[in-house]
Amino acid sequence: MYPFVRLGWQMLKTRSAPPLGVLDPHLSHHLCLPWDLDGFGELNNGRTLTLYDLGRFTLGARVGLLAALRRRRWGLAVAGASIRYRRRVTLFQRIEMRTRVAGWDERFFYIVQSMWVDDTCTSQALLRTAVVARGRAVPTQEVAAELGWTGPAPEMPDWIAAWIEAEAIRPWPPAAPD
Repeated sequence: MYPFVRLGWQMLKTRSAPPLGVLDPHLSHHLCLPWDLDGFGELNNGRTLTLYDLGRFTLGARVGLLAALRRRRWGLAVAGASIRYRRRVTLFQRIEMRTRVAGWDERFFYIVQSMWVDDTCTSQALLRTAVVARGRAVPTQEVAAELGWTGPAPEMPDWIAAWIEAEAIRPWPPAAPD
């Protein structure tokens, strides 16, 4: 089940946080709870992605995106994700999540998120997201302008550009299994 209570709590905490610029990093803090665990006693991989949702929602609130979504009647969609897991997160460990917009192209925003326990990174996710209206992606420059961004899109880091290129040659729809 989606953690609506946690989302509400995070959004309440975010209300008192100062606004951020589009490219500023957002920090949020979370706790690994019993219902977040898998059968091996560690943070479930699906729940990890759900917790990353909470970080994106609160970043969106701080940069003004959620207000723009309401004002313009836009929606959000995740169009791709890549995640790297490196360390276990176990019961009652405190997680610091770091979320930032890395850049954008004509259609998509690329968001990098990471979870840290103490000074150790446990996972990192790259997400391709879109703002949508009437079943289509809203041009990113229009969204960026709505958030107060006036210049060109920032240059994409090489590793993200390489991921975008790899995704472009990935077959879609996938072939049926033999």
